[in-house]
Amino acid sequence: MTGQANPFESLQEQVDDAAAFLDAPPGVLTRLKNPERVLETNLTFERDDGTLETVRAYRSQFNGDRGPYKGGIRYHPGVTRDEVKALSGWMAYKCAVVDVPYGGGKGGIAIDPADYSEAELERLTRAFATELRPLIGEDRDIPAPDVNTGQREMNWIKDTYETLENTTAPGVITGKALDSGGSEGRVEATGRSVALAAREAFDWLDRDIADATVAVQGYGNAGSIAAALLDDLGADVVAVSDSAGGIHAPDGVDPRAVKAHKAETGTVGGFSGTEAVTNEELLTLDVDLLVPAALENAIDGDLAVDVRADVIVEAANGPLTPDADDVLAEKDVYVVPDILANAGGVTVSYFEWVQNRQRFHWTEERVNEELERVITEAFDRLVDSYEANDAPNLRTAAYVVAIERIVNAADQAGNWP
Repeated sequence: MTGQANPFESLQEQVDDAAAFLDAPPGVLTRLKNPERVLETNLTFERDDGTLETVRAYRSQFNGDRGPYKGGIRYHPGVTRDEVKALSGWMAYKCAVVDVPYGGGKGGIAIDPADYSEAELERLTRAFATELRPLIGEDRDIPAPDVNTGQREMNWIKDTYETLENTTAPGVITGKALDSGGSEGRVEATGRSVALAAREAFDWLDRDIADATVAVQGYGNAGSIAAALLDDLGADVVAVSDSAGGIHAPDGVDPRAVKAHKAETGTVGGFSGTEAVTNEELLTLDVDLLVPAALENAIDGDLAVDVRADVIVEAANGPLTPDADDVLAEKDVYVVPDILANAGGVTVSYFEWVQNRQRFHWTEERVNEELERVITEAFDRLVDSYEANDAPNLRTAAYVVAIERIVNAADQAGNWP
């Protein structure tokens, strides 16, 4: 990974690119490029040996014109103020492009969770939930899981909030376990939307996803599920990787077997019948479809020169820098942007929130059917924007759709005071 580009600057550049196709006043553009508020806090918690430790944490709220803020909480040593600002912005535009009535939010704690016990992570999570309490709520800001967090952490946040508020409010957070008010299909949602977006892209390009060769960089929740669902569609997953490295098999691998191997060994490396590749080598393999599913800035302009995939579907947030977008557009590589491709997570989070508010549980079949409808309709609207505006790439076309929806909502509300 390059890791050099500032993600917040990348977001702002993406908004500027789309603004060239819109008639938005400068003051409006400034609002569209910056969060409304950012919480930056120091969390002090007790380690198992009785010592105290202080770590940095953040929560960014980016544009609430279309509804309450929505976005994940990640635990990663690379968490910074600019990163959460960028991620909250991407979330605002993601919600708008798939027409989910939310604004954008994102939070994180700058730690490596592998360095802490479960008890320490619980104390830390509850400390963060206490700091978030004045900001979050079912109609204000609704967090969700992200990198290195999941149902466990969301359950802790829900319990902390409900205890402090002396209430029952399952809709204060999404991505919960089923027995705590979670939704069927939520765990698979991000990977499912990636697979659906890839299917729609290949259909638009008059190509068949069946027998397409696929490389997946990042084999966490989104990457592994996308790989399995693409395999179900008939594609051949020929390479996957995680933070420790990757594997390549020209004849393809069984994605579910690779996931089981990683669960047993801790890495995809060493899977039977494969050869080792680096993450950079995987990103430049000659495949039909590349799925970057790790962290932001995986491909910069220099690496993009060597990318040989025909189609890229972004499972991660911000895996391509603006320079990479420019290079890939010149090479006629089609990039289905993150704000559509990985929107399955926030879409099913929205479904979970609706179920929590109604106190009514949907079946997994209904969740998946509704998700497919949302993603396919959003892709059709994206293509319409791309063709009508003669946009340079699909990302710019997606931002045009999203910005139009946000600006329209702001105009209809008016400005107060």
